[in-house]
Amino acid sequence: MSKEKLLLWTLAAINFIHIVDFMILMPLGPQLMRIFEISPQEFGLLVSSYTFSAGVSSFFGAFLLDRFDRKKILLWVYVGFTVSTLGCALSPSYPVLLIARILSGLFGGLTSALILAIIGDVIPDSRRGRAMGLVMAAFSVASVLGVPLGLFLASLSDWHTPFFILTGLSIISLGMIIRFIPSISDHLGQEVERPRPLLVIRRVTGNPNQMRAITLSVMMMFGQFMIIPFLSPYTVANVGFTELQLTYIYMAGGAFTIFTSPWVGKLSDKYGKVKVFTVFMLLNIIPIAIITHLGVTPIPFVLMVSTMFFVTSNGRYIPAAAIVTGTANPENRGSFLSFNSAVQQMATGLASLIAGIIIGESATGELTNFNVVGYIAIACSLICIPLVRRVKIVS
Repeated sequence: MSKEKLLLWTLAAINFIHIVDFMILMPLGPQLMRIFEISPQEFGLLVSSYTFSAGVSSFFGAFLLDRFDRKKILLWVYVGFTVSTLGCALSPSYPVLLIARILSGLFGGLTSALILAIIGDVIPDSRRGRAMGLVMAAFSVASVLGVPLGLFLASLSDWHTPFFILTGLSIISLGMIIRFIPSISDHLGQEVERPRPLLVIRRVTGNPNQMRAITLSVMMMFGQFMIIPFLSPYTVANVGFTELQLTYIYMAGGAFTIFTSPWVGKLSDKYGKVKVFTVFMLLNIIPIAIITHLGVTPIPFVLMVSTMFFVTSNGRYIPAAAIVTGTANPENRGSFLSFNSAVQQMATGLASLIAGIIIGESATGELTNFNVVGYIAIACSLICIPLVRRVKIVS
């Protein structure tokens, strides 16, 4: 296997663990709400606390990432992430888990920006779509293997188990970083004087193209993360699934996206990233509209709709990630992507928080107003279509 492939597989492994760490909390929602006796608003805070802290760390990381060798900074970040994940596994109560999630987010928030920066530095634009497809396939594997297995083990034992397993996998991936990711420091020689924080902010906010890319990221997050955190609690409370049957949703959706992710990456390189993004964004609106209006529904129909949701969500993200990455030059790519990641994480947390405020709970335990959340998500998704056409790839 080539060095480039080993590097991409290592990044995919890191992405897998990071995504499972973030995603596993959402399907565990029904169990956590029952065990800790918390409301939808408190659960929304638990989800958004991770993304808010990730946003804060990504913001400050924007001033630091381009000052260091990519490999060295990734190692430091991932050690912190591993320790924080162990803290989640050992949490005995809701307040302690909330603190542990905040710490996990502080380190996890930098991971996505570093992965994109490494791909941007090592892989040329002509192959970047395929590289993104491979690394982002980690989302699919996380859905089909990581999250369902975590849910299954949690149903057999308790919710702590998935986090212990993630800690072990994080230790293994640290070894992969050391062995398969080379020193990446070419960007250090492209600018003698590193910019001060205010200059980094002015660079991004003063660049209309990069601001359009950031706005695109924000609208995409609102279009998805008003729905995703409450998908599992709604499916249990309103649609009639058991907590164990939730694994079917993630297994079916993930199984399909394992195959569609590399395919979408190739389509993006062949037919154009904007065109592929537009098609998948339009298709994504269909399952959002259906999911947020479901009542008690047969399992096969729910699986069909939820699978379409996962496939189209993943399909719009792959070309979008390649487009956003290409709006920055190598010498400030890490700063821009970290800044973008910060805003993206903040938008994710805000979307979860707003959804938690809108969603209520009836006397019978059903969640209410999920349809309202769906309308807002659809509106945000539609805004992305004209917006992406105004974002230009420069590198």
